[in-house]
Amino acid sequence: MQNVQRIVLVDFGAQYTQLIARRVREAKVFCEVVSYLTPLSEILEKKPVGIILSGGPASVLDADAPHIDPAIYEQGIPVLGICYGMQLTAYTLGGTVERAAQREYGRVPVDFDVNSPLFAGMKAQSVAWMSHTFHVTHAPEGFTSIAHSENCAFCAMANPEKRIYAVQFHPEVTHSEEGQKVIANFLYNVCGCTGDWKMDSFVENNVKALREEIGDGKVLCALSGGVDSSVLAAMLAKAVGKQLTCVFVDHGLLRKNEKEEVCAVFGPGNPNFDINFVCVDARERYFGKLAGVTEPERKRKIIGEEVIRV
Repeated sequence: MQNVQRIVLVDFGAQYTQLIARRVREAKVFCEVVSYLTPLSEILEKKPVGIILSGGPASVLDADAPHIDPAIYEQGIPVLGICYGMQLTAYTLGGTVERAAQREYGRVPVDFDVNSPLFAGMKAQSVAWMSHTFHVTHAPEGFTSIAHSENCAFCAMANPEKRIYAVQFHPEVTHSEEGQKVIANFLYNVCGCTGDWKMDSFVENNVKALREEIGDGKVLCALSGGVDSSVLAAMLAKAVGKQLTCVFVDHGLLRKNEKEEVCAVFGPGNPNFDINFVCVDARERYFGKLAGVTEPERKRKIIGEEVIRV
């Protein structure tokens, strides 16, 4: 993956982080998600053609708000801040972020400067999805507003010279009418992406890498039935086949028919997955451990711990 153009998406705890990554990949550009705690040196080692700063539940004005190395804005790499990412950009570079007099949530008509490369080819006004209590009231030096709404003077801001852009709305959700255009414009007009990445080649490359890494070894995969573990199990199965053992634990708290569906996909009846598949009925064990426990976080820890033990 060293020669692939990549976008690094810095996650600040947003519920939409994976959706942002998906939108980038849908635009035929590889996207890698990293935590905001990742050192800048590690981000730069990935040689990104662009960096996206996600939204997040915090306020940049909080004492314990997540931040990022300010030097990220001085690398000559295009940056796009989304929601919290916009507020963080403004705050870090000397702008002003304040609590909005009126919280914006939902579909909001926004006026766009279509002369900006970020909004090229878009309508001068369209609906965007807002979800914020705080907003930028004064942009940092060198930045100008490139979008506004009735209640927000800075729905987007830009410093074209440094190729730093930020939007208060969420372009990744379908409620933003032209959101995918915003993401594509950042990728192609600002970052200069070529759009030659494909998911099938990504899978092929990773299967090859897994096969080389594992060699003749054995692999144990905890298969929950969720998207992450299922995709991993499928790639491992393609890479090493019978060297893989997947263990699915029925803890009695599954969705309706989930056990049957997982067993049908990964079990011995499916010729697509020639692996060792184990389904463990641990319902009584879990019910005993959870008996009398009412605190949700304690329940979660018990469930997670018992999965590992089983």
